Amino acid sequence: MAGFFAAHGVWSVSTGETLIPMLAYESPNGERGMERLVQDDVGDAARAGQEALHTGQDDRVRAVLVIDAYLHLEAGRVDALIIEAVEYLPSRRSMKMAVPYRPEATSEGFAVFRPKFLEAEGIDEAEVPALADSFFSGVDSHEKAAGIWDAHLVDESV
Repeated sequence: MAGFFAAHGVWSVSTGETLIPMLAYESPNGERGMERLVQDDVGDAARAGQEALHTGQDDRVRAVLVIDAYLHLEAGRVDALIIEAVEYLPSRRSMKMAVPYRPEATSEGFAVFRPKFLEAEGIDEAEVPALADSFFSGVDSHEKAAGIWDAHLVDESV
């Protein structure tokens, strides 16, 4: 689920559009939904999404928040989609990832860089490879966005 909505975010920013924070969720019966968190201030929308994600709701098994932000790396400040995912049941687990990208408005054009794991709670290190595989399966499952991601993937890390 995190990969699918990360890909949706990449698709949104690939044309230079500002990403409206997205909160996606799955209910116990497998139904999925997504809310765009529209507010006058994108930062307020992101904070509201984080609060909703961390608080959770009784009718949700898992949820994912995707926001557009800056990531501070050794190379400097870069644009990135920040993906926070929480699995509420059967026991709470969470992870935070970043998908760095280069905006379309740059002279080199739009590019997607390798995702980075930033945080994990309740997840054993041995589970990380399977989580990464699941994340990329989610990316590939988004029909429209997967092609954009693949076409603009730069084989380097930032």
